[in-house]
Amino acid sequence: MKMQAAILYQPSDLRVETTEFDDQINADEAIIKVSHTGICGSDLDRILKTGTYSFPTIPGHEFSGEIEKIGDHDTLAVGAPVVVAPMQPCFSCEHCQQGNYGQCLNYKFMGSRNDGAFAQYLKVPLKNIIPFPKYVPLKYGALIEPAAVTLHGLNRIQIQAGDTVAVLGCGTIGLFAIRLAKLLGATQIIAVDLSEEKLETAKKLGATILINSAKVNATEKIKEVTSGVQIAIETAGVPFTQVQTAEITRDHGKILLLGTAHKDVTFPAATFERIIRGEITITGSWNSYSAPFPGQEWQTIIDFIGNGSLDMNEFITHTITLDELPKTIQQMADREFSFNKVLVDLTI
Repeated sequence: MKMQAAILYQPSDLRVETTEFDDQINADEAIIKVSHTGICGSDLDRILKTGTYSFPTIPGHEFSGEIEKIGDHDTLAVGAPVVVAPMQPCFSCEHCQQGNYGQCLNYKFMGSRNDGAFAQYLKVPLKNIIPFPKYVPLKYGALIEPAAVTLHGLNRIQIQAGDTVAVLGCGTIGLFAIRLAKLLGATQIIAVDLSEEKLETAKKLGATILINSAKVNATEKIKEVTSGVQIAIETAGVPFTQVQTAEITRDHGKILLLGTAHKDVTFPAATFERIIRGEITITGSWNSYSAPFPGQEWQTIIDFIGNGSLDMNEFITHTITLDELPKTIQQMADREFSFNKVLVDLTI
C-alpha cells in the first residue's frame, strides 16, 4: 500500500513523499495509523545535522494513533487508540535481563535506527503498544513519551513531599519537570529560563518562583530566596546551566541531569569542591523505561492525563501538517518563533 511520509535522505534533506508501505505483519506485530507525532529537540539535530543511522529513514518517535491491523493479541483490537514506546530493546543482554532497557546494548529505536512516525502508517511490535483512553483527545498521546522521559528521571532522584526544586530550562522537558514535581509533592518550585513567555507557562504548571536569567544572576537570586535547593534539575543541555546546578544545590542535595551535553562541560575547581564537600549526588537519566517493559512511567502519565492532573494543552503551542514539517524543522532550529511542543497532525 502507499502512504505519505517525511523521508530523510541525508542531513538537511527531508522530503515529504508518497512511498510504499509493507502492510504484511507477523503475529507479534501491529500496524498503527498515526494520528499525531511530536517534534522532539533531538529531531532537529538528527534531521539537520547528525542524520539517522542509515538512509533513507523516516524520523519521528513521539506519537499516538489507532490500530489499523493487528497480529495475535487478546485485548487490543483494530480501531483502538494507542501510544507506542519507540525503543525496541533486545531483551537478552545483561541490562535487559535486569530490566534496565534504556541501557540495552543492542536496541533499535523508531525514528533513528529504523523508520519512525512522521508517516501515515508504522509497523510496531505488540509489546511496545500501550492502550490510550478513548475519552481523551488522541493528540495528547504524542506527548506521553517526553513526559515519561521526565518522570523516569524524577523517579530516579525520588522527590519527597516538601522539597524545594529548581528547574533550569523551561522547554518541554523542563515544563514537564515542573508539573510532575508539583504532583509528586514539591512545594517550592523555581523555574529558570530566558523567555518570559515560557516562565509564564511554568507558573501555570506549578512554579512558585520565576527567574529570568537574561535579566538577573539566577545563582545569586536562588541563594537569596533559599539556602540552596534540595533538588536541581537541568533540562537545557547547556554547559553553563549544567555547572550551575552544583552552585545552587544545598549540602546533601541532588542534581538531575536531563539535558544532553552538546559541548564539553567544565567545572571550576571551587564548584567541583562544592560537590565533594557538600556530598551532592549527581544523577543522570536517559529515556523512559523500566520493568516490566515499557515501564510504569508510561501508564502513570496516561493516568495523570486521564484524571486531569496533567493538562497537555498547556504544553502544545503549534500544530502543523506533514507537508509543513521540513520548513518548520528549519524554522525551529533557527528559533524563528517561540515554541514548546509542536505536533504534526497526520489526519489532515
